[in-house]
Parts: sequence; structure tokens; C-alpha cells
Amino acid sequence: MGKFVVYTTDTGVHFNLKAANGEVICTSESYTTRQNCLEGIESVRRNAGVHIEDLTKDIEEPLCHPKYELYLDKKGEFRFRLKARNGEIIAAGEGYTTKQNCLNGIDSIRRNAPTAEIVDGE
Repeated sequence: MGKFVVYTTDTGVHFNLKAANGEVICTSESYTTRQNCLEGIESVRRNAGVHIEDLTKDIEEPLCHPKYELYLDKKGEFRFRLKARNGEIIAAGEGYTTKQNCLNGIDSIRRNAPTAEIVDGE
């Protein structure tokens, strides 16, 4: 079972969603308060199953928010970000060398986020 790990840094409060094996699946943006961070976690849970917009292909019509955006970064790695209904990024993934691995990361959020426990920093 996955878990959301909440931690504080100099820039604010953050969370990582970790898989059962301890690997980080996605990371949050910085929040000003712990409560806002917990609300971000709930947003990830609510939106875990949304559609994926593949920005590596030509898109005829963009999907509405909430959605995952799959894209290529400046290094040529595949990444994703989960955007809430208001268009704000609520979680982002690491760089992957293949699109399939990036899609596997999104699938891991879909499997883990809805039932993941919340724990304080490790």
C-alpha cells in the first residue's frame, strides 16, 4: 500500500506519494500550511483517475481540467503533472527515459493514491 509523506522545508510544506516499495511516485508543489498540503493530497485522491493528455503528440483539442499532462522536458525525458480542476499543478512526476515508464508512473498514482495513508516526514 502506498503512502503520502508530508514534510516541511524552508520553502513550505510538501508531500511525496510513495509506492509500497518506497519509491517516490510524485511530488507536490510547495504549500504555505500543512492544512493546504492535506487539501492537496485530497485533490490527488479525487483526481487520480482522470484522463491523460499526451502533449508529445499533436492535439486537436485540449482536454478540460482535471487531467494528467504527459510531456517531454528540456532533457528529452518524459514527465507528467497532475492538474486540478482550476488548472493548478497538484503533483508532478520524475523524468522517465520512456513514455511507457511515465505512463506506469501515472498508473501507480491511480492504484496507490485513493487508499494511501498520510504520514509525517521520513
